[in-house]
Amino acid sequence: MHRNVWILTIAQAFMMSMNSLNVFVGGLVGTLIAPSEKLATLPVASIVVGTALATVPVTMLMRKFGRKKTFLLISIYSIVVALLATYAISISSFYLFSFCTFLLGVNAASIMQYRFASMESVSIELMPKAASYVLLGGIAAAFIGPEVALLGRNILPWEYAGSFLLLAGLFVVGLIVLLFYENTIPPNIETNESPRSMKEIISQRTFWVALLGATIGYAVMSFIMTATPVSMHVMDSHSLSHTKMVIQSHIVAMFLPSLVTGSLIERFGPSKIMLAGLIAYLFCIAFAFAGHFIHNYWVALVLLGIGWNFLFVAGTSLLPKTYRESERFKVQAFNEFFLFSSQAMAALSAGWIVYTFGWEQLLIITIPFVLFQLGVIAFWRRFK
Repeated sequence: MHRNVWILTIAQAFMMSMNSLNVFVGGLVGTLIAPSEKLATLPVASIVVGTALATVPVTMLMRKFGRKKTFLLISIYSIVVALLATYAISISSFYLFSFCTFLLGVNAASIMQYRFASMESVSIELMPKAASYVLLGGIAAAFIGPEVALLGRNILPWEYAGSFLLLAGLFVVGLIVLLFYENTIPPNIETNESPRSMKEIISQRTFWVALLGATIGYAVMSFIMTATPVSMHVMDSHSLSHTKMVIQSHIVAMFLPSLVTGSLIERFGPSKIMLAGLIAYLFCIAFAFAGHFIHNYWVALVLLGIGWNFLFVAGTSLLPKTYRESERFKVQAFNEFFLFSSQAMAALSAGWIVYTFGWEQLLIITIPFVLFQLGVIAFWRRFK
């Protein structure tokens, strides 16, 4: 593996802590300062909306200035935004705080490019493993984010303001790590071929299997995960420590399978790994529907994390087979925008749905999407 893969893995551990921290306390901060409880998860959803809107600009910045320079500039920007979020909590400004998490979506969009940057640093046959290994940084992020959130909870006079102050410190560490990243020339397909139109590229069945696998995997995961702290802590009165444990376990389950996912894809192919991810989602829904005890939440969220990993890594590793080197930035931008726009809609609606209709109805809503992707894969495997 090229050293870039390990640098990006370490950087992801610190930079992605933003996501686990915000998932854990974003809704809780919202509960404290939001004008309405139905808006409590807006700070969690806002980061996803920001990510969706930033995917194309961030990708185009990398096309113009290179990956390293863009990674570094966005890291500096994120430090400033984290400090602004600290200030927003200190003055109890819910909408300023939500705007800050929206702005942090730019950083999230940058982090999501790590997997493409890692694949561009290795030979074609190592791409699934490179994408999978980079996600291992999320294991550390699963612990760092929530622990930093609790550590900073009361270090300032305003509850959770210190959490985002410490987040700015994590971004500083990530910035230092990214200084060692090197821009590379992708070892992909022939560089002398002229780029095709997006219409021609998206006419490939394989493109839609890759895109929808990652998209449905991310949207369903975000929908259930965003609602979990509210359902578990606010509505079911489980302790904050138990809620943290469930969220941490979920995020570990999202990234720990990356130790083997790349090898599994090489052995069984991406479609079978996607099918395994969708089956994990169905079991997740069944366990979550069975009760509101801690073990129901824990088992469901662990299965949700495993399912996400299989769908996301398999979809990511399949995508480069649909584009040429000269097309990579526009196809990646299209993929990211489609993926995170879907995730944004899922995250935005999660809080309102769980408060209005309840946990069980939220789970039922996800079933048609899982079944749809099962049909897409079955159709592709039959006619490819």
